[in-house]
Amino acid sequence: MQFKTPSILPLAFAIAASALVPGATAFAATHAAKPAAQKKAATAPASAPLAGQTAVAGGPPALPAKAWLLMDFDSGEVLASANPDEPLPPASLTKMMTSFLVEQALRSGKLKKDDLVSVSQNAWCRGSSTESCMYLPLNSQATVIDILRGIIIQSGNDASKAIAEHMAGSEEGFAKLMNAEAQRLGMTHTHFVNPTGLPDPDHKSSARDLAILARAIIRDSSDYYPIYAEREFKYNNIKQGNRNALLYTDPTVDGLKTGHTQEAGFCLVTSSKRNGMRLITVILNTNSAQARADETRALLGWGYANFEKATPIEPTAVVASPKIAFGKADTVAAGLGAPWTITVPRGQKVSTSVQVKADLEAPVAKGAVIGKIVAESNGKQVAETPLVAQADVERAGFFLRMWQHLMRLFGK
Repeated sequence: MQFKTPSILPLAFAIAASALVPGATAFAATHAAKPAAQKKAATAPASAPLAGQTAVAGGPPALPAKAWLLMDFDSGEVLASANPDEPLPPASLTKMMTSFLVEQALRSGKLKKDDLVSVSQNAWCRGSSTESCMYLPLNSQATVIDILRGIIIQSGNDASKAIAEHMAGSEEGFAKLMNAEAQRLGMTHTHFVNPTGLPDPDHKSSARDLAILARAIIRDSSDYYPIYAEREFKYNNIKQGNRNALLYTDPTVDGLKTGHTQEAGFCLVTSSKRNGMRLITVILNTNSAQARADETRALLGWGYANFEKATPIEPTAVVASPKIAFGKADTVAAGLGAPWTITVPRGQKVSTSVQVKADLEAPVAKGAVIGKIVAESNGKQVAETPLVAQADVERAGFFLRMWQHLMRLFGK
């Protein structure tokens, strides 16, 4: 091939060669989280029904709780809520973080199921009517797995204190671990002071944060999540039933935790799975154990009646073929990295659009994230998922890359 202006050719090749010096682009994702969470006492006063916000026409039911929330487990999207970010005393919902830390320590090998946990004077529960207990004998030892069941099923303050001391030396030390994990999960309106949820002015959490925590337990503690559905646990010859009434009445419910103090009122975090769709509910500060169960039933019923799963793109579909610079191929097929389903209001159509990272260069490995796919419904973004390369694109040789750069330089 000949150019009409040969005098500029050496200069052009010099420019092309200098542009082909290897470089790297770093992509960093950051999230900010601020640290900011009780058990038995008198019945809380009744609240006026609290209406929530949602994308569904007509709105969700009004519930007489101080805060409540409905979340889709798969996406983490909040489907409906009222006062979702108000920091409130969470009572024994706190123990979800206590149990989660135990579960993660078991998964990592820091703890073993048959490790023995000692019961100190501080941890020992005297069996008063104002708190829930596993009834661990003073100066006795119990296995980690029994302690975990005592926390989840019996809501034992003694079990929570004992494992806190075992893992961190003290309740205060364990609270630091709790707050660090809350920050990692993105719980931005939460601050823990103790592992039990016993009242403290600085111990707070929000409905959104507790749903985030519940989602993490279901997702990351799959080996231990079935414990949250167990209806009873016997220890020290004392059998106690799970206080989550929905476990006895709704076969689709498989967790998670109840809570109650005078300051917190009656609280409940629940998860239910029906027809392949899992929903998480949070009810904070309602006026009775019956109310927290009834309000959860109402919220779950409304959620399943008004939302459905949609598949915006088939798993094998090629949705884009973006250009790749300096590769042996000019483009790469792009699509999903894994099957993608989203939860949307029933009957609403879903559209998708593709956003590709700018200035893609070879080499590109099969499975590399090269952008994102955005799903919209009624003009509003409802979900997104990574756009993934479906094949390898090797980097071209030096002279081919130089030629490609020249073509770009001259607009060819």
